[in-house]
Amino acid sequence: MKILIVTQKVDSQDPILGFFHQWIVEFAKYCESVTVICLERGEYILPTNTSVLSLGKESGVSRIKYVLNFYKYIFKNRRNYDVVFVHMNPVYIILGGLFWKMFRKKIFLWYTHKNVDLKLKMAEKFVDKIFTASTESFRLVSKKVIVVGHGIDILKFSPMAHENNGVYTIISVGRISKTKKQYDMVLTAKILKDQGFRGRLILVGGTITEADFVYEKKIKEYIVDNKLEDYVILTGPISPNDITLWYEKADMFINLSETGSMDKAILEAMASGLEIVTSNEAFKNILPTDNFLGENDVDINKIAKKITFLSERAPDAKLREYIIKNHNLSTLLPKLIEIMEK
Repeated sequence: MKILIVTQKVDSQDPILGFFHQWIVEFAKYCESVTVICLERGEYILPTNTSVLSLGKESGVSRIKYVLNFYKYIFKNRRNYDVVFVHMNPVYIILGGLFWKMFRKKIFLWYTHKNVDLKLKMAEKFVDKIFTASTESFRLVSKKVIVVGHGIDILKFSPMAHENNGVYTIISVGRISKTKKQYDMVLTAKILKDQGFRGRLILVGGTITEADFVYEKKIKEYIVDNKLEDYVILTGPISPNDITLWYEKADMFINLSETGSMDKAILEAMASGLEIVTSNEAFKNILPTDNFLGENDVDINKIAKKITFLSERAPDAKLREYIIKNHNLSTLLPKLIEIMEK
């Protein structure tokens, strides 16, 4: 099978989208050839049967040029692919769907977000199938949806013994954003410190939007005002190659996201053998009751109590087993390809 992949960015060092680089590597193992169209490209090392075509964002070209490049690439390379796989961007299906149908190409969309807008509704009309990680990760009712789980590299994310010297380390990984509720995590850390809890909170990730920057500033100001500099650490953006170092340092992972979709970082933490605390509704029926706070529950006193309770026990090894069985990258990609070929 020859595949065309359309994605936002190809850059192995990107803190947010760098994980997709490994997806392309996996696709290349099972496909005769892989052609990737991306809005922007950075650093990458890919197999010889893979080519990357950028729409030109890294060069600062206009939006009109993006579109012209897109049409040039899908027409010029139409004999180099049998199927189209669009990652998280329904707009590309709106732009190319009619032509792909004319070319008799099968069209597949990967989408994991609770947001349902007009673009997604329009794209759904063109696609043959839609892949998503969980029922909560795709909210548009469609007979085309197939729940396949996420793709976690279980060799990269695995339990590692570490010496915490009596300091219990809690981490949260992801973009610093109001929807991720890191400010509430810092308020919780203040309660834990006042209670004499011997630990630290590490917030791994950076900002993207201006609103994110303002939110991060609010967090930093609270840390300084309450003398939490030694108790709460903000790492800033971290490349995917370095992210495992932070999981290795941690005992517990906390996530208070209100996005409602299956957060990949929680799955990575489960694969890494960490204790989990979350209010993310997508994990309500996955995690044991002790690990789940309640849907979108951000009562900081309740969170502090939960952290204290869980810190006194060993993490459940069954959480990693769940990831191996249901969200394993090495089994996900062959599953997708099998569906596409049918």
